[in-house]
Amino acid sequence: MGTVPVSSTDVAVVGGGPAGLALSLLLLRSGLSVTLLEKSRSLEREYRGEILQPGGQAVLAELGVLDGARRRGAFAHDGFQLVEGDRVLLDADYRRLPGPYNCLLSLPQPALLTELLAACRAHDAFTYLPGARVGALLREDGRVCGVVAGEHEVRARVVAGADGRHSKVRRLAGIGAVREEAFDQDVLWFKLPAPDTGRQVVQVRRGPDAPVLVYRSWPDSVQIGWTLPHGGYRRIAGHGVEQVRELIARAVPEHADAVREHIRTLGDLTLLDVFSGQAERWAADGLVLLGDSAHTHGPIGAQGINLALQDAAVLHPVLVAALDAKDTSAAFLGRFEQQRRPAVTTMLRLQAMQGRAMLSRNRVADTLRPALARVVSRTPLYRRVLDRLAHGPDPVRVRTDLFTHP
Repeated sequence: MGTVPVSSTDVAVVGGGPAGLALSLLLLRSGLSVTLLEKSRSLEREYRGEILQPGGQAVLAELGVLDGARRRGAFAHDGFQLVEGDRVLLDADYRRLPGPYNCLLSLPQPALLTELLAACRAHDAFTYLPGARVGALLREDGRVCGVVAGEHEVRARVVAGADGRHSKVRRLAGIGAVREEAFDQDVLWFKLPAPDTGRQVVQVRRGPDAPVLVYRSWPDSVQIGWTLPHGGYRRIAGHGVEQVRELIARAVPEHADAVREHIRTLGDLTLLDVFSGQAERWAADGLVLLGDSAHTHGPIGAQGINLALQDAAVLHPVLVAALDAKDTSAAFLGRFEQQRRPAVTTMLRLQAMQGRAMLSRNRVADTLRPALARVVSRTPLYRRVLDRLAHGPDPVRVRTDLFTHP
């Protein structure tokens, strides 16, 4: 029987999504060694979120990867609209924000992740382990000191868990997560071929049936999120794909032909269980959580990738300082949570408010929604909310002064 190969690194990052790859690149540019473990073997897999707010775009620009990712294929959207029937109730025009990132960017995750991974691979101190499923955390004197993933044992001064909403690292560390049913809807996601339609905006459309999220996606497709009552998919799916297909076609009549042509089985649809929540704590001795592993978000407001990238930027100087001080205790690493949790909590609340305002269906809400949308769009509150959605409560900057590698 062969022995498991053992390697050592400064930071073992678990999860090769936007949070994990951005953090890896930040640490590499600060002269640290990084081993990134990702359970999938390919970047060409199913992703749902791909809308980047200006705050996330700014982080990528400061990392030097935004332009390259955009060249791989992206759509710049002028803003967000809430549409009811043939009326635009709210037009959140991002062009009113100061440049250069005054748009919503539809950037497919394979393009973003490929660009980040290429930048990481330019550093000799980077090790990438695709297909590595973490099965255990290594511990020494009560602190986390690495991970075991299949044939790999990686010893690390710090383990960073960036492995998503159902984080294995979080569970192995014994850290609980509080799930909040802040949304009354689940979402069925799918893409369809679609021609260019002029002005690009991200829309929530309200019609006689369930609200629908619609936006253009690269290269020539449209991303659609069909909402349905929380937990109600099984009942609807029980009627068969034909009925589901016709309900969707009625919700997006301009794409009805493509719906009937390309949705052939229920397997062509991806169900997103929409919930929000946060881990009970984000740090332990030798371990820290970020991105969806620390906090989970619904799709409204396009905050998931944005907050993940900002998490990486905020955690970066904390990890550099912790490793420099040779102090990777929960107290030291917990500085990241102290700095970041208030902003994340604020965005969770704002998302819940958005969801109720735009997606809920009841007589009072349906009556008041048009009037409230008009009032909000004509007051200073509109600009404040737009700024917060775009950049977060506290705009995040990358600590480029800590970089030792270009």
